[in-house]
Amino acid sequence: MPNYITLSRIILAIMLLFFKPLSSVFLTIYVLCGITDLIDGPIARMTNTTSSLGAKLDSAADTILIAVTLFTLYPFLGLTHVIIFWIFMIAVIRITSMGVALRRFKTYASIHTYGNKITGLLLFITPLWLLHIDHSIWNVFVCIIATISAVEEFIIQFTSKQLKLDRKGLFIKH
Repeated sequence: MPNYITLSRIILAIMLLFFKPLSSVFLTIYVLCGITDLIDGPIARMTNTTSSLGAKLDSAADTILIAVTLFTLYPFLGLTHVIIFWIFMIAVIRITSMGVALRRFKTYASIHTYGNKITGLLLFITPLWLLHIDHSIWNVFVCIIATISAVEEFIIQFTSKQLKLDRKGLFIKH
């Protein structure tokens, strides 16, 4: 069941491409994506159905949602060339981190750290606040948190002896 909920997030995220950005239908589907993200993990833990596949599927669904959201909302985000370059560098760090995990642990991996969860939350609420925030300050704030989170994950992937997808942070052994 949790994997089906996660798969629904992927389908809902793709559906966003077909609706006017920031319209009520777009935002409703977007919020549904957020709800599926909130409930799939807890349901998997409650039903004792957590799996490596589920964790990877969750990360893939998050990545798809972020990519679709960035693509559809790009004109509304007020991104400067500096912010665009910064986002690109964050992506390079994250891709490098996944490459390190692939080389070291023979699998694609994105760790569910608190930093990644906070970054995800900030990215998620951005479209809901777009009409009410100063883009320049918000974009810098989100990029700072995303950079710290990406570097933390890279360090964890590079230094860990074994892969733990639910590790909470660099200094939190869990």
